[in-house]
Amino acid sequence: MPDEYFAPDTPGSFAQLYPEIAGTFTHRLVGHPLFEWEALAQLAGRMRPCDVEQNLAKLPIGVDPAALRENGLSIVDTIRSIEHNGSWMVLKFVEQDRIYRQLLDAVLDELAPLVGPRTGPMLKREAFIFVSSPGAITPFHFDPEHNILLQLRGEKVMTVFPAGDPEVAGPEEHERFHMGGHRNLPYDEAFGAKGCEHRLRPGEAIYVPVKAPHWVRNGPTPSVSFSVTWRSEWSYREASAHGMNNLLRRAGFHPAAPARFPHQNHVKSLAYRAVDKARRAFVRLGP
Repeated sequence: MPDEYFAPDTPGSFAQLYPEIAGTFTHRLVGHPLFEWEALAQLAGRMRPCDVEQNLAKLPIGVDPAALRENGLSIVDTIRSIEHNGSWMVLKFVEQDRIYRQLLDAVLDELAPLVGPRTGPMLKREAFIFVSSPGAITPFHFDPEHNILLQLRGEKVMTVFPAGDPEVAGPEEHERFHMGGHRNLPYDEAFGAKGCEHRLRPGEAIYVPVKAPHWVRNGPTPSVSFSVTWRSEWSYREASAHGMNNLLRRAGFHPAAPARFPHQNHVKSLAYRAVDKARRAFVRLGP
């Protein structure tokens, strides 16, 4: 495998995007032995069932999480029959497996020098592998991490919407998510004009900003994608500020939405962390 996993022009392309613009660049992981079908089946067999999510492939763009259904197959059988079983699945937190952790770190270490000066160290590095049947839909949702999705097999189209657009995902949706709600978001066809389609083929990658809403349509053949993610102190501050807004809203106030990068949301973040710390201390003390 190559000594470097990104093409020479990737740092320049990534630097123009990070941290708030979605966009594509190229990588060199295609053909990596860790993503061959048998390697993925073996990984699935080593994983805890709670770290694997399976869904039927034929879904609307917007779907209530309560309506999601599994395919009834074992994790390993889903991977081995993905071409025909009409499913999509995600192997979560694969960095818990030593060899995949090494790959995650090698990939992210190449971009860390560009990330650090803007949002600080890469915190909480995690990795996910998506395996999808032909035509599978990953519903409309957002995620709390900085995310790079590397396409390894098959192709897909990811439609990404601007992060922080209150018409696509309002403050209440952010607060609901940070209070433990599901990642899926309500979808309205009127949102369509705001989305940007990115076609991903093997050897292409996309950077998705923190909580940029998106949905994915898989192509005509099975797909394998490797998602490498990290948190930043900025992303944690933004999350804490939404938590503080939730407390304020419940108290009858109407707080302004937390600001996106480069604003740091220091005051609300510090206030929420202080409240949360006090609450945790009270729980530990008990009655």
